[in-house]
Amino acid sequence: MAENTALDKPLTCSVCLETIKEPVSHGCNHSFCRSCVQNYWDQNQTKNCPVCRRAWSKGLMGNLAVKELSDSFTERLKVSERGKTEGGEKRKQTVPSEETAEKPPEQLQSELQTLRLERQSYEDLEKTYDEMVQFSKKQAVQCERQIRAEFSRLKSFLQEEEQRALSALREEQLRQTQNMGPELQEVREKLSSLSNSIKKLEKHLQTGSSSPPPQSPTPRLQPKAGLLLDQAKVLGNLGFRVWSNMRSIVSYSPVILDPNTAANSLYLSEDLRAVTWAASAPDNPERFSKYSEVLGSEGFRSGVHQWDVEVGDHPNWNIGATKESVDRKGERTVSPKDGVWALLHRSGKYTSGCRVPVPVETRPQRIRVKLDYELGEVSFYDADHMTHLYTHSDTFTEKIFPYFSVGKAGDAKTEELRVLPCDHDKEQT
Repeated sequence: MAENTALDKPLTCSVCLETIKEPVSHGCNHSFCRSCVQNYWDQNQTKNCPVCRRAWSKGLMGNLAVKELSDSFTERLKVSERGKTEGGEKRKQTVPSEETAEKPPEQLQSELQTLRLERQSYEDLEKTYDEMVQFSKKQAVQCERQIRAEFSRLKSFLQEEEQRALSALREEQLRQTQNMGPELQEVREKLSSLSNSIKKLEKHLQTGSSSPPPQSPTPRLQPKAGLLLDQAKVLGNLGFRVWSNMRSIVSYSPVILDPNTAANSLYLSEDLRAVTWAASAPDNPERFSKYSEVLGSEGFRSGVHQWDVEVGDHPNWNIGATKESVDRKGERTVSPKDGVWALLHRSGKYTSGCRVPVPVETRPQRIRVKLDYELGEVSFYDADHMTHLYTHSDTFTEKIFPYFSVGKAGDAKTEELRVLPCDHDKEQT
């Protein structure tokens, strides 16, 4: 027999004193095992309640609520007993109080429905986590593929630079050989001529006895300059020269888009510098759910920061900056009152996000966004002509992130918004 406590009493059959199995309820709302109460009635030739002796002429009613609570209690009891056996800490059991068993079936059904709804919420959350796990695996595969591709490209470039440097070395060796060869040949020919002359004179002198006249010292000969390998030319600033050449195949972006904030309707390029319409990803707290928006991966709490955005002839976009705590799930406006300082474009018309029209004489192909945190300004310029378009003025109190939103491109040639490095030769007017 299981050990009963005050907590498990409401789930204990008053006949067998065990946890209720196949629970049924009497008209007085007392619950028993179906077999126990039936045996009690058969033995006593009565249909009174075994607890309060109240008479009941109808049949027994199954009690689903008590059954679920009883099953849950039984399972928890097994876990608790197993924990004791294994020497673990006994888990805290939450069981209905005696008052729960005394509640009418209608109230228990309501509580049961609440529990089912809560369970459904957790099942939905579990599904979201599973989707995030699978999506994260895809992200990892994509990142690995891009990392390998980027380093393969850099390795190929370095191998080409290595061959170029070795070719330069061979050219220098050839130059040195060509310069030194004639000089060395001339020296060898002179040596051969002098050796022959010496032999003739020595042979002639052997027949006479006169002493040779005194000789003045011969000056020491020196090789010509510039005959050695120009090692400084071959190796000088080699790493820097390679790095300088590498700049032609790599570029820096002042803003990298954050895929984890991108709405499901958006697709980011592999280099995370461009955004266009259409994609699919699981929901997560950082992600925009209501609108097709995405943030830069880095926010700012101070300083001046600027970036260019190529918009081309795309008909539907917002660009600017937003506070970190901006609502990413519900209804809101694209305006400073909701923490978004942006320039909006809809089919040739520009607004400030405050329903204020922004006059633009020539349609910009690139927009420069300039954030000055201390001044509390977000300014917009035509990046090709450095014409000022609009400035939001506010007071920033939290981290500010680059902000982008893009709609369908339709028939436009430009399908994506792309972040570009700023041309620092052009200053804002």
